[in-house]
Amino acid sequence: MRKIQPPYLVAVVGVLLGMGALTAVSLWAQAGHPTWGLDVAVAVASLAAAVAQLWWPTSGALVATLLATLSPVATPAASMGALQVAQRRRFPVAAAVAAAGMAAHVVQGLWRPNSGISLGWWLLLICAAYGALIGWGALARSRRALLISLHERARRAEAEQGRQVAEARMAERRRLASEMHDVLAHRLSLVATHAGALEYRPDSSPDKIARAAGVVRAGVHQALEELREVINLLHEQDDQPDGLEPRPGLADLPGLIADARQAGQSVGLREEVTEVDALPAAVSWTAYRVVQEGLTNARKHAPGRQVEVLLRGAPGMPLLIDVRNPLPPSGTVPLVPGSGLGLVGLTERVRLAGGQLDHHSTEGEFRLQARIPWPA
Repeated sequence: MRKIQPPYLVAVVGVLLGMGALTAVSLWAQAGHPTWGLDVAVAVASLAAAVAQLWWPTSGALVATLLATLSPVATPAASMGALQVAQRRRFPVAAAVAAAGMAAHVVQGLWRPNSGISLGWWLLLICAAYGALIGWGALARSRRALLISLHERARRAEAEQGRQVAEARMAERRRLASEMHDVLAHRLSLVATHAGALEYRPDSSPDKIARAAGVVRAGVHQALEELREVINLLHEQDDQPDGLEPRPGLADLPGLIADARQAGQSVGLREEVTEVDALPAAVSWTAYRVVQEGLTNARKHAPGRQVEVLLRGAPGMPLLIDVRNPLPPSGTVPLVPGSGLGLVGLTERVRLAGGQLDHHSTEGEFRLQARIPWPA
């Protein structure tokens, strides 16, 4: 036996009260009729059919329609059944139930004619009533279907938004990983260079050892500060957060070269760039990273070798960044092991800026070359 859930319990009570009142009025109108006993039995059966329509609308409506051929007291239940079917079933089914209802009331009108109205007007009223019930039910069904469709569309939009947010977070994590490599690899390679000098020159004077140790300490401190800045990017909004320094660009290139030279790296810089202030921030930032990655790779794989940096460009022309250094002797172990992902991330960074990155070994030297569009 199907258990009655609380929502259906409320509906059952409502049907019993509403349909019971209408059926009672119809039954009272038939008082004194020779078939009044039949009317009472039909009234009870029609109430049961009205309740059954909550679970089986078509079957309940057809039972109420069949009872309507016997007595007018079943008319409220049959009418409600036609409305239920129109709201919850397809139009052909609703039209068939409505046609059965009209036929049942034709039989009722012939068997028990209404003394207050002619048969013709009675049939016209019945047809109009069933037509209104079918239209009302179809409208309610369409509205419910529209609401369900809108709800499903909203659910899909919310799911799509959640997917886009997840993809954006993943892209941000990849960008942060690239940031951490670019920022920390450069700083830690400088620290490794000074630490290597301490290891291989233990006979240096105490003053030189103290200075080198101070440089290592300062470098580690700067690396930690830059790591803090990268972590702060996790909370980055549209505006620059408080305490987070702006991204470096070509204007900060002399400081980058100075740090490399202070670490003992021999770097030559040739700038042939006009109107540096007109360079877009994204292009300037990308160019800075290309030079930084080139110096870091040279320091890792070719320590002590001369590095040449060339920058050339102007508005309306591609910005050229060329970093080259002699290849180390074969069999040389890198000073600092690399992850192999630096150039991969740098290639993606340059591509996103609309440019191209090329790196190759030729004629005994390693060349890192990038071309980035510079809008006029």
